[in-house]
Amino acid sequence: MTIGHSFLQELLLESKVTRRYLEAVPFEKKGFKIAEKSESLGRLAIHIAEITAWWKACLEADKLDFINFEPKDIQSTEGLLSYFDELLEEAKETLLKVKDEEFDKEWSMTYGEEVLFTLPKKQVARLFCMNHLVHHRAQLGVYLRMLDIPVPASYGPSADDEAVVLINKFAL
Repeated sequence: MTIGHSFLQELLLESKVTRRYLEAVPFEKKGFKIAEKSESLGRLAIHIAEITAWWKACLEADKLDFINFEPKDIQSTEGLLSYFDELLEEAKETLLKVKDEEFDKEWSMTYGEEVLFTLPKKQVARLFCMNHLVHHRAQLGVYLRMLDIPVPASYGPSADDEAVVLINKFAL
């Protein structure tokens, strides 16, 4: 199995969970913040979707420059899911064709001429494409909880799923 195929298997599992979280985002509350320093709910949700684009950016180029970056303007849950699905398809295509030796090459995140960091692509894939996604998805779970929206399960049932399981168990 190639490194790309291995990452793809993991991405597909994580994307199922991520999609359930994104499905729960109420865009009528997109301006909600859990604290003044926090991103808004809408911006956080869009960021979670756009992280999926980093697979292609990491594996098909040697750097990602944020100097002119503008987040996509998304105004609905349907638009968010469509964007996520589109980026996931691009990531799948990239991971299916990437050669193992590509993961050993260096990759940089930049802001114009300023190099924010440089790491081997394999580390970028793990830390910024995968772990970064999981980190922000967990943050989204806090936003959902504070808005009293059922939090989807991640690696086992959430407190909301647990209640459903118990109700179904005793309803038999």
